[in-house]
Amino acid sequence: MVVQHNMQASNASRMLNITSGNQAKSTEKLSSGYKINRAADDAAGLSISEKMRKQIRGLDQASTNAQDGVSAVQTAEGALTEVHSMLQRMNELAVQASNGTNSESDRSSIQDEINQLTTEIDRVAETTKFNETYLLKGDNGTKKVMIQAHDAGLVGTFSQNSVTATFRMNNLGVGDKYTIGGTEYEIGASDAAGVLAAIKLDDEDNAVLGTSVQIAGKSWTFAATTDEELYTIAYDDLAAKISQGTQVEYNGKSATRFSDTVTDGIDQNNKTLITAAAAYTKVQTELTAASSIGATDSPATVAAATADGDDHQKFVITKGYVNAKNDLNFNLHVGADADMTNKIGVTVESMSSKSLGLDGINVSDGTGRAATYAIDAIADAVSKVSAQRSALGAVQNRLEHTIANVDNVVENTNAAESRIRDTDMAEEMVNYSKNNILAQAGQAMLAQANQSTQGVLSILG
Repeated sequence: MVVQHNMQASNASRMLNITSGNQAKSTEKLSSGYKINRAADDAAGLSISEKMRKQIRGLDQASTNAQDGVSAVQTAEGALTEVHSMLQRMNELAVQASNGTNSESDRSSIQDEINQLTTEIDRVAETTKFNETYLLKGDNGTKKVMIQAHDAGLVGTFSQNSVTATFRMNNLGVGDKYTIGGTEYEIGASDAAGVLAAIKLDDEDNAVLGTSVQIAGKSWTFAATTDEELYTIAYDDLAAKISQGTQVEYNGKSATRFSDTVTDGIDQNNKTLITAAAAYTKVQTELTAASSIGATDSPATVAAATADGDDHQKFVITKGYVNAKNDLNFNLHVGADADMTNKIGVTVESMSSKSLGLDGINVSDGTGRAATYAIDAIADAVSKVSAQRSALGAVQNRLEHTIANVDNVVENTNAAESRIRDTDMAEEMVNYSKNNILAQAGQAMLAQANQSTQGVLSILG
């Protein structure tokens, strides 16, 4: 029996310390809700869970970024909805101004409203912003915006690329009729021979006896001899009947001889009777007018007609342009990592009247021709706004899918991180209860062990 070393008490004390330590850890886990409160609890689990926390918090912010992006896109698209409405009204007004029943004062009133709408389009472009970012006014610096060319309603084929356009039309010959700027013109003949050639009567064999030819509105029948009373005419006398200003029709074809006053290829006694060269010049003028609307910094230019094969004329149009603001570009970061694939780019063009090709648009001319050509310019503007709204809508749809995907990743990563780091309360309560009982038992055993050496006193007594 010894008193220097009470091994039972030492053992009971050591076990009690272990139990108390375990009980303290259980208490900590239960009170914090985490089973990893320090690296010593689970070094590997801590490292893994911290990486997961980084991803979760980054993705949470990425989801917020994407939602902010949706809001910005919706702000821009909503403003463009109103721009579209104004453009539709401008189109309505241009169609109205194109009608010949309008007086100059009518067109002036229409122009007043168009001016107000154009100004409002510019105001919307200048003031629409999201979180102090102007969405529709473009970015710093300028770029050339090429203005679409148009065929002025002329009969022919029209094609264009980013810089030039080409208009092709059939060659015009004597007797041909062609509408330019709403007026039908006829190509005249310089002499009787030109008239006869145009209506295929330049060969006597084509003048079938008994058939009729209309000369200046009177019907003459081809015969062997000419009789003024019976209105019969011999072929040899035909040319003499075709004086200046006379129209001749035969077998469904007609041609007119110029009068004696022709200036710049135009018959001064009949302004719709012109030469082919004059017609090509008028076509050139109309193509220039129709293609220059909105091109206030540099109007379109149209080269003179050139032969295009054996039976066509070609007009090459160099497009006009305006100097407008650069496109606005910004990126939405929608991922937790620095990878550039986590960025969604948004591009918004300047939506000012200048960028839309409506700068200086005018419908108040006396003929309504400018208003007619303005219809095409407004249609181009509508198309441009539609394209921008479509692009914004596509970005919004993409962002909504991105948000759904990011939120799904966050949810599942949270679940994985929870399994590593969160306390299983039911399981830990079992451990706590066990350690509580063991602590009470250890205390009792330590007390008993401390009493076991008291027997030495009885020996000493």
